[in-house]
Amino acid sequence: MSQQKKEPVSKSVVVKKLNATRAASIYQKKWFFEMKARVENEGLDFAILNADVPMEIFRAMDIPFVVNQWWAAICGAKRMTRKYFDLMQQNGYRPDLNSYDAQALAESFDPDDHKLDEEGHPMGPWGGLPKPTICITRLTGDVQNKIYGLLAENYQADLYVMENTVARTTPLNWYELTADRWEELYDSDRLDLAVEELKELIRFLEQKTGRSFEMKKLERVMHLINEQESYYKKTRDLIAECHPVPVTVVDTINAVMQAQWQRGTEWGVQHAKGLYEEIKTLADKGEAAVPGEKLRMMWLGRGMWQDFAFYQRFEEKYGAVFMWSMYLAMGADAYIRNHVEQDPLRALAARYIGMEDFIHMPPWNSSWFVQQALQNDIDGVVYMIPDNDIQAVEGSYFIKKNLEAAGIPVLAFHADPVNPKKWNAETMTGMVEEFIEKRVIPAQKAKN
Repeated sequence: MSQQKKEPVSKSVVVKKLNATRAASIYQKKWFFEMKARVENEGLDFAILNADVPMEIFRAMDIPFVVNQWWAAICGAKRMTRKYFDLMQQNGYRPDLNSYDAQALAESFDPDDHKLDEEGHPMGPWGGLPKPTICITRLTGDVQNKIYGLLAENYQADLYVMENTVARTTPLNWYELTADRWEELYDSDRLDLAVEELKELIRFLEQKTGRSFEMKKLERVMHLINEQESYYKKTRDLIAECHPVPVTVVDTINAVMQAQWQRGTEWGVQHAKGLYEEIKTLADKGEAAVPGEKLRMMWLGRGMWQDFAFYQRFEEKYGAVFMWSMYLAMGADAYIRNHVEQDPLRALAARYIGMEDFIHMPPWNSSWFVQQALQNDIDGVVYMIPDNDIQAVEGSYFIKKNLEAAGIPVLAFHADPVNPKKWNAETMTGMVEEFIEKRVIPAQKAKN
């Protein structure tokens, strides 16, 4: 390994440059506290949803909810996860059990979650989650049902589980079909079943919450999402065209990931529009996120929430800019469903049933990663594979093989996006430096 790995890590504080990124963080925190107060003061039902559950139904019915994986990112950013892993072990569970999915479960074991410390600060992340009355997941992983079952048991909430189906065919150009040709993309009976499942979910929620579902409200939510995601598509394509790029993943991951959980709202649309316009202004001026840009890097995997400064440690030394992540690109290609007014439920079914295929199943994911790497002129890929989440392993062998067959070097390593016990900043920084020096730079020189 390169000798430079022994140098102290130079950047420990993340630098965010975009107003839109700061605005997303401010809004999301404000939204959370207002939602939490509303739930607790009015005694409303509150749901914890897995990321692949169709949250659009909850938005249309005005049922408060939090997405489990977003909350895991908050726990990681607030440095709560070390305590939570210990709590899992103390309660008889593996401390690394699907860590990204199990943070809310670990929090449910915390007796201090809603307490204040001696200085009056909340001991839980943002004062802790409201007590959920509904826990909903899809059967997309071996342990999902068990995690949500335990979560529901600990909070005395209702557990609701949705089926997951598997595609019979695999269009490698799925990203060209999702917006307008989704009846061609999916088997008809797979869509039929998903629509019936949505109807069952609606019946459950109406009975549980006393709220009524209105198709027109769902149609409005779906149109707003299409508008929001269309701005992400324009942003993604703009960044790909820029040499040098005006922004890095430090800004785009935070700006997009937080706003995705507000999709279907007017704020979500306006934020996505503002993000595009801010980046377009920088691009028109020819501004470089990394002055002297030399290497364009792709990040594969979930955001490194516990150490976001990691992405910026290679800018000054190598001119290496991490410019691509799945968060913006997936918003651009996976969410838009046109012709909503014809059948909002079927359009929604077409959005959510394939999300796990696109992200976690080769060759769906591997073909898309190659296409995106080529579109963005990527010089090297850094790919974080979680050790303890089978769902997120996602055919890593095939992803690496296909990218390298396209002439793009890949560094694949195992780590955890929220577990500080499995992350050593100095070691990981040295690993990437060695990758850049020994593989990315030589490959770039050979290509040129």
